[in-house]
Amino acid sequence: MITLGVILLILGIVLNIGILTTVGVILLVVGAVLFLLGTAGRAVGGRKHYY
Repeated sequence: MITLGVILLILGIVLNIGILTTVGVILLVVGAVLFLLGTAGRAVGGRKHYY
């Protein structure tokens, strides 16, 4: 999710498409939050690890 967010963010900036930039930032933030919750040992969606 983090990788997809970065790719969409870069494409949105390079191609000057606002919706891609917005979706990329949202995916990047959600992926980072899920990653941090997973590494902290907190179960996310019933799973101990998010990957």
